Amino acid sequence: MAQPNPYRERLSLSWWLWLPALAVAAALAAEVRLGAPGAATWVAYLVLLPLTVGGLWLLGRIRVEVSDGELRVDDARIPLRYVGEVTPVSAADKRDLLGPYSDPEAFVVQRPWIGGAVRVEVRDEADPTPYWLVSTRRPEALAAALREAQASITR
Repeated sequence: MAQPNPYRERLSLSWWLWLPALAVAAALAAEVRLGAPGAATWVAYLVLLPLTVGGLWLLGRIRVEVSDGELRVDDARIPLRYVGEVTPVSAADKRDLLGPYSDPEAFVVQRPWIGGAVRVEVRDEADPTPYWLVSTRRPEALAAALREAQASITR
């Protein structure tokens, strides 16, 4: 059964993180240009800037989605029937869950430029993963979408 209001989010980088990364790439290309004579002076720009853009795009390619009875994070999927307690996590609590209170068997998709997260308990006897910790810009909305989707499945 399809959920009426699916949740979708892309964990892309904020626009302001692109500026310093591109500035560093341009500065590195300028350094190479200073030492390269002739027509080869622009090759560093032609290589470094597209590589930087591609790398930044890859960093922000992760998608979080609740639809069709599943929670999907990138390529990982968990059917909602195996989802237990869903807890929105603040930035400070996320730091604790990634540090001193972490479980080495937990499934973690963490993006440092995103403060919030959601902790999703896994209730599958065959799965050793105790919980998923997923970065999200809207922890309350993701938690609500998961709860709503679970409620629509149990009806």
